[in-house]
Amino acid sequence: MELEVRHLRALCAIGDTGSLHAAARLLGMTQPSLTAQLRRIENALGAPLFVRDRTGSRPTPLGLTMLHRARPIMAEMSALVIDTQAEAVRTAGPHLRIGGTANRVIADWLRRLRLRLPTTDTYLRVDVSASTLLGMVAAGQLDVAFVHEVEGFPLRVPDGVRRRVLVEREPQFIAMSPDHQAAAESEVKLADLADDQWMVDPSVDGEWEGLREVLSDAGINPRILHGDYLTAASLVAIGEVVTPCQPTSRPRPDMAVRPLAGDPLTVRLFLAFRTENGPAPALIDTVYHELEAAYREAAWLAVAYRQRLLREDSPILRYDGQNRGRP
Repeated sequence: MELEVRHLRALCAIGDTGSLHAAARLLGMTQPSLTAQLRRIENALGAPLFVRDRTGSRPTPLGLTMLHRARPIMAEMSALVIDTQAEAVRTAGPHLRIGGTANRVIADWLRRLRLRLPTTDTYLRVDVSASTLLGMVAAGQLDVAFVHEVEGFPLRVPDGVRRRVLVEREPQFIAMSPDHQAAAESEVKLADLADDQWMVDPSVDGEWEGLREVLSDAGINPRILHGDYLTAASLVAIGEVVTPCQPTSRPRPDMAVRPLAGDPLTVRLFLAFRTENGPAPALIDTVYHELEAAYREAAWLAVAYRQRLLREDSPILRYDGQNRGRP
């Protein structure tokens, strides 16, 4: 077996994150696949590169040597890719490379940008990991990224990346079956869900840690199912789980969406971009204002969220004459 660039990338990801799970998420592959790849590399070299235990993965002396040599190679490869992409951009005309964690507003945001910037080619990268997207912004692989940060578990924003906050504290609602007893209430208490099975996606930065802390503070210890939120929606519909959801989520015939009393789960929404060699300030303003308008529209259409924001006279629903959200 000959070592290839993908093998070096895998080793560096494991070394940088200290975890096969986190490295697999960073690489966009499953943990079993990464584990099998590492095993093949170690078998080819004839010695282990990492010591795996319940706390993570630590490099062996041979592993440290490999990382010492692999990291400069990967840095050069990354620089080559960035330089090539930059040259392609200069010759291909106006473009906008957008990253985002999954959010209800992205589709309308892209539609608005297409109308505002009709000659600009737009590229979209959606990832469960906000940290990955912020790293891509810092590396020049994305122009902007719209991400969320779980309260109490701040993201590490790379040097040279600036944040422009859209919503400082967005409450997370709860999705449940319409037949759930708590669905009859306009607001749900965590204690009302103590006997339910919850579902959370642990690959989303801070999501599982934030939920675990909230449940612990509430003094409840429900059953937890780990999985993606697309699957969660199907399980909610048949009454198998309850799950946190965005307040802009619209109720469906097979799903009830309710606020959580006291807002125990919140996130910060922000747009990230480079401070140097990034998009022009005027373009950032356009991108941000269209994002703001898309969020306002989504908030208006989500009845429970709209009613709450109107009661609080929230600035989210205010119309300033420049954005295209609802007044």
